[in-house]
Amino acid sequence: MSNAPWGTTIERLAALLRGLPPSCGPVRLVAVDGHAGSGKSTFAGRLAEALGGAPVLRLDDIASHEELFGWTGRLREQVIEPLSRGESAHYAPYDWRARRFGAPRPLPAAPVVLIEGVGAGRRALRPLLARLLWMELPAEVSWARGRARDGAEQREFWDGWVRAEREHFAADPSRPYAHLLVRQVTQGYEMLPGPAAENPDLTHGDGPAAV
Repeated sequence: MSNAPWGTTIERLAALLRGLPPSCGPVRLVAVDGHAGSGKSTFAGRLAEALGGAPVLRLDDIASHEELFGWTGRLREQVIEPLSRGESAHYAPYDWRARRFGAPRPLPAAPVVLIEGVGAGRRALRPLLARLLWMELPAEVSWARGRARDGAEQREFWDGWVRAEREHFAADPSRPYAHLLVRQVTQGYEMLPGPAAENPDLTHGDGPAAV
């Protein structure tokens, strides 16, 4: 059991995910979605640790300047199809500074594989997901955090990103299909039943805001 303040909640969630039936071949594919700047990467990293080092696919590696959200085909070919056969996937990560895709990177077909990024719960992927988790932070707050993190040099990119994200979620929303809503609190995270929750009693939290 981790000594970190988020340990109890994260590890209980990890145990729940391990017990789910596979959703993509032998893999339990779990998506962590939310607005840009909502804390998806940090949460996914902590969840992966609780899962004993579960592989994490970051959609920033799949998207590109030309295809902020038009990456479904590449994801399916490079990642989903191999995992569904129980084989390690190999995807070409995108370099956002050099504006090109790099050398293939492996993604093992582990019992649980996490996909984190804006659009991870999109319509085309939902039938393959064991669970969809949504970071429960309002869009404007998330975007402000992201802008502050990336600094003035990324201001132009963020202006374009916000427009693209609005358009994506207007056409293909993820939150209505989330099984759990993940909210960061002072001492870790709390998890609330999402709109698609099958059993609200399975949700939990830690710290004074626990559910």
